[in-house]
Amino acid sequence: MTKLKPTSKIYLAIVMLFLYLPIFILIVLSFNGTNSTSVMSGFSFKWYVELFRDQITMKALSNTLVLAIVSSISATLIGTLAAVGIDKMKKGFVRSSVETVTNIPMMNPEIVTGISMMLLFVFIGTILKINGVLGFWTMYIAHVTFSLPYVILNIMPKLKQTDAHLAEAAQDLGCTKFQAFMKVILPSIRPGILSGFIMAFTLSLDDFIISYFVSGPKFQTLPIRIFAMTKKRVTPDMYALSTIIFIVILILLVLVNVFQSRDEDRKNKGAAK
Repeated sequence: MTKLKPTSKIYLAIVMLFLYLPIFILIVLSFNGTNSTSVMSGFSFKWYVELFRDQITMKALSNTLVLAIVSSISATLIGTLAAVGIDKMKKGFVRSSVETVTNIPMMNPEIVTGISMMLLFVFIGTILKINGVLGFWTMYIAHVTFSLPYVILNIMPKLKQTDAHLAEAAQDLGCTKFQAFMKVILPSIRPGILSGFIMAFTLSLDDFIISYFVSGPKFQTLPIRIFAMTKKRVTPDMYALSTIIFIVILILLVLVNVFQSRDEDRKNKGAAK
């Protein structure tokens, strides 16, 4: 291992400080006995208790989790099929055009995506004469749309690493195309699928800009709920909620890395044998 120079260590320490110091302060304040952001009055679970008593926030949290789970599963299924389809295309103008179009939602500013999707949903609602068209389903479509490119981006490298002749060999041994995909291709791209799902889930969980434009009065997510609270003052129970979300996401990322390292170790052991 190469040793870092003192200047590199200082630079790395400053970067880590700016990245994680705000989160550390947030976690500390979530256990503060008062609502002060400058005075610590002792360790307390008061704000965690207040959090679970807040029915509006709990409802927004449940809406956020349901939306994130459903949209990320849908984006993962569609993204997996799309990535396999793009990988099967011959290299040329058509494939490069499809890849470019796929990446547009990722490169497009969120405010442009949010406004354009809101106008689209309102236009469709006007044609179909549906009042209050904005709600869960419009947010679901929007979240699947902006999560899809990230899922494809995670799966495509795994498809490129997979030997294309393995599926052909499986078909020669009696498997159908579907069986060859399920038994050969799918296990090899599973780490990419899992990474894509986690990314789609986290993107849906904390999205505000697009959700703000396509949400309705009957369905409110947690980011929109927190934004509404900032007009007055964010109460410390939001610190507790943010701490819980941070810990859950951290655990998920650690588990993903552990599973990916185990899969790589198994592949390396199999190749060595």
